[in-house]
Formats: sequence, structure tokens, C-alpha cells
Amino acid sequence: MDHKILLSESDIPKKWYNIAADLPTPMLPPLTADGTPISPESLAPVFPMNLIEQEVSTERWIDIPEEVLDILYRWRPAPLRRATYLEKYLDTPAKIYYKDESVSPPGSHKPNTSVPQAWYNKQFGIERMTTETGAGQWGSALSFACSLVGIECRVFMVRISFDQKPFRKIMMQIWGGNCVASPSTETAAGRQVLDANPDTPGSLGIAISEAIEAAVSDQSGKTRYGLGSVLNHVMLHQSIIGLEAKKQLEMVGEGLPDVVIGCAGGGSNFAGLAFPFTQDKINGADIEIIPVEPTACPTLTKGPFSYDYGDIACMTPLMPMHSLGHSFIPEPIHAGGLRYHGMSPLVCQCVVEGLHTPQALDQMECYESALLWARTEGSICAPETSHAIAAAIREAKKAKEEGKEKTIIFTYSGHGLMDMTGYDAYLSGKLSEYHLPDEEIARAEECLKNHPQAEQRKTGKW
Repeated sequence: MDHKILLSESDIPKKWYNIAADLPTPMLPPLTADGTPISPESLAPVFPMNLIEQEVSTERWIDIPEEVLDILYRWRPAPLRRATYLEKYLDTPAKIYYKDESVSPPGSHKPNTSVPQAWYNKQFGIERMTTETGAGQWGSALSFACSLVGIECRVFMVRISFDQKPFRKIMMQIWGGNCVASPSTETAAGRQVLDANPDTPGSLGIAISEAIEAAVSDQSGKTRYGLGSVLNHVMLHQSIIGLEAKKQLEMVGEGLPDVVIGCAGGGSNFAGLAFPFTQDKINGADIEIIPVEPTACPTLTKGPFSYDYGDIACMTPLMPMHSLGHSFIPEPIHAGGLRYHGMSPLVCQCVVEGLHTPQALDQMECYESALLWARTEGSICAPETSHAIAAAIREAKKAKEEGKEKTIIFTYSGHGLMDMTGYDAYLSGKLSEYHLPDEEIARAEECLKNHPQAEQRKTGKW
């Protein structure tokens, strides 16, 4: 039995997979505030044109530049591991595999897109990037990437995570990133939020507004914004996860998995593993594909499918997605990377089509699963990753109840060695179950009712 399935460096994927080429019903277009489809040119103040071309592309395969591969070789191909010790503990007939993205220098899957984003910005003549970060993993990853390609990085970090995770800020500083708590006094968007609520814990929607404002207000034209999830080009870059995983499963004689799982905040980690397998499902494979989110921020499971802004100041285009409303301020749960009000439009279209079946799990079950994982497999996972582990444990128990052999695969999206405050809160009994109240869903529906309607277009095949 193989515990670690390793590819050689020559086996690293040379192209990214773009699911936009294969969607049975294409996703709706992003819109301007007046309801007209956006043009690529309208995005130019925010993103470099070479990334905008990827954002709007419907080509199935897009070449990975050699210079980008040269940076990715620092940790890729990433291992595929089998959770044999957890399988034994659960006494399950299921095989549980996990793609270990914690091996990157910043410790998560995020550099899979931060590296190409920084590289493409550099090629376009950009000298500095701004961004937001929730739990700090994206801010760390972009700081890392910018340091390698030689451009500046400024990170607006959601205030509650800025306070809970001080070592993330230090990581960014080590790689030359400049990290500030959001909302801040540095932008008009931040000052407006602080005037209304000085004690706000912040949100990704607020931090995005600040980061975009900081980018577009630079009169030199040498600053652009980078986003760690949600957008199409981010999903594209993350597809390297699933493409490697397919090769690794083949190496140990596995066919396609029965169940594919990933935690879902904005969608990038989940989509990175899931989209290459979604292509197989579109082509007839029988695979259950599960994005897992917190019950505290149930975007896919309870959020209406609507057009909404990606940020609180309405600086982004209107995007077709499941949303809890762009003004949503989440509870300060410790899975900071899973607190975004919206979701990748590509993931949402897959959910609308029936290709993906989302689940929402409570933080207590997830931390319980994280401890079981640490006491069987040994590693300490990120709070975000614990959602995928909890869902995998559920599926493994179901396989035992049904007496069926199943192959389960999920993304181990990051380590938890800088998330000890969350573990401490759980172990000391300070955490409790939290499900977003129905009145919050009603508030989201009220927030969205004046936006353009998003038609749920689907074939009905799944």
C-alpha cells in the first residue's frame, strides 16, 4: 500500500484546465452597475490585460509559462497521500486520499495562483500589487510570490484575523509584504466603515473594497489588484491540483474517485481539485462532488443565486453567484478563509447545473474531526481544511454503513500551525455551534432584490 504517491518534476502539468470550455450551460456574464455586460477593457484599471484575457477565455487548455513552472518546482508536484491511519480508525471499506497542498512555502494551496498572478503583473510592467486576505493565507502567498518576481505587495487583512493570527502578518513582512488591518484609515471605504462601526471585526467584502481602491487610485498606473479566489483565472491556476491528482491516482491503479471534496470559501481550493474531475462528470462519470462550507457562512447552501457585488463598496462588477449580500459581516469564526459572502461564479454555475452538491458543517464537528485527524494521521490542519476532513469522515462512515468500497479524495488545503488560537478556543470549551439565523438569509434576499435577476440556467441532466 502506498502512503505517499509522488510525481517526478517532469510530470508537472504544463497546461491549466479551463472548465468554462465544458460547462453544459455557460455562466452568466458579469454586469456593470446599469446591468450591461462588462467589457474586458473596463477591468483594465484593476487587472493587467494578460490576466483579463484568461478571465474571459473559453479555451479548454492554457499553457503555463516556463518561468512560472520554474517557481512552482519549489514544491510541485505536491504529494497525494492516503489516510490509512484514519481509515483504520474508522474501520471503513473506503479509501481516503488527500492532495497535500500544505507543502508550499506559505503552507497552503494559494501560491498556485499567487505565483502566476505576480508573474503576469510583472510582465505587464506593474510595480506593486494590492490585495485583501481573510485568514492570512492569501496575503502570505501573494507576499511570497511578489518577493520572488520583484514587485511590492500591500495586504488589507480582515481585522478579526489580523488580531487572531499575528504570525501571518509576520510571514507577510518576512517576504516584504506590507500588512494592515481592515477596515483601515488608509482608504475612503475603510474610513466610512469605521465611522459607522468602529468595533467592526471586518469582512472580506470590506478588505476587497480597500484593496481595489488603493490600486485604482494610484495615479502612476503601476499598481494592480490581485484576488485569491472567486474569479475565473484563479480557478484556472488552481486546476493544477486536480490535474496532478488524476495522474497520481492512475499511478496506484485507481480509476476515477467516487467522491471529491474540498472546503469552499470563495471556491479556489475546492475548484482546483474538483474542476478536472467535473469534466469527467460532464462526460458521463458517476462522481459525487462536494463543496463544504461553514454553517456560519452558508453561501452555497442557503444564499440566493443572484447578481451581487464582490465587495461592500460596490467597486467590483455584479457577478452571478450565490450570495449572502455584499454588506454581510460574518461571525468571527476561526475558519477565516471561509467567510466570504459570495462564491466563484463558475462553482455556482456547477451547483445550479447539479454537478456539485454543497454541504454546510458546523465548526464544532469540524474541530472534532481536526483533532481526530491529528491523533490518527498526525498533522495539524488549518481550520478551513477541517471542513473537508469532516465531510470525508462522513462519507467514509456512510461507506461502512452501506458496505461499499469507495474512493474518496479531498484537498488538504493548508496546515494549522499558525491557527492555534482556534484550537485553544475549542479545547478550552469557548466555541459553540453556530448556524446563520434565518433572518440573516432574509436580510440577504432584501439586499439583493434590487439587483438584476440571475436566471438559473441548466440542462436538467444532473
